[in-house]
Amino acid sequence: MTTKLRQLLASDRVAWTAAAYDGLTAKLVAEAGFDCVAAAGFQISAAMGLPDAELYTMSENLAAVRNIVRAAGIPVMADIDTGYGNAINVMRTVREFEQAGVASVQIEDQVAPKTCPAMGDTEMISLEEGVGKIKAAVAARTDPDLVISARTDATTVEEACVRLKAYAAAGADLVFVINKCVNSLDDLKQIRAAAGVPLKLHLMGWLEKLTAAEIRQVSNCAGWAWPTIMTVTESLRLNLTALRETKSSQNLPVPQTSLGDFKKFIGFPEIERLQDLYLPQTDPRSRR
Repeated sequence: MTTKLRQLLASDRVAWTAAAYDGLTAKLVAEAGFDCVAAAGFQISAAMGLPDAELYTMSENLAAVRNIVRAAGIPVMADIDTGYGNAINVMRTVREFEQAGVASVQIEDQVAPKTCPAMGDTEMISLEEGVGKIKAAVAARTDPDLVISARTDATTVEEACVRLKAYAAAGADLVFVINKCVNSLDDLKQIRAAAGVPLKLHLMGWLEKLTAAEIRQVSNCAGWAWPTIMTVTESLRLNLTALRETKSSQNLPVPQTSLGDFKKFIGFPEIERLQDLYLPQTDPRSRR
């Protein structure tokens, strides 16, 4: 998967991503035809009932990502927040996520514990510490094709250019800047040129107005971070409210997948095939 992602980033097309927070949503992203799954920290934290403020531990994030990798069947881009400590902690974090089978890890230059930019202003570590973390991540990987992605929370284009150029020089293969830093396609072009490596985009706010042709001018990797969890939240709110009020699952506001379709999607036919192949016919589990 690491090699597949590198090939995608080296091609003249955009690698399209969508976020997932567990194995089920990863399977849905893959079924929809996306190139990669983004194992998004915002969503993984939300699925635990927590805001994205690095309240979960590295091991809790890793457990969720393992399920995502297992289910996806396509490259998974993991969000490892700040690396959960200093550069030495980053090295252990990178090794753990690499062993889980991810194609990429993204490290950000916030202080630890981090906060989601959606909460307001964020505080960054020094440029020197950020460079050290990227160098440590590069040194820690055992698969040279593992993509190291560097995110900056810089609030100006000028600072983003300085930081991402330094992170790329330190070995980052992919860079990402939070959306509040950029206000135009020209801003993105400037950052992409300064970094000299592929730029990843989160398509939200004004960036969603970019055409596919404009995205290709500045980015090799683009996708959506929030629609998965937001869709699930709104859909469940509507249907659970209707269930409580009507005491019936008939005619819910949001249509349900049929049981037959879901059983096929989640993999029951394969389990039945394996039961027929490996379980003795006298075993009651081999019976339909």
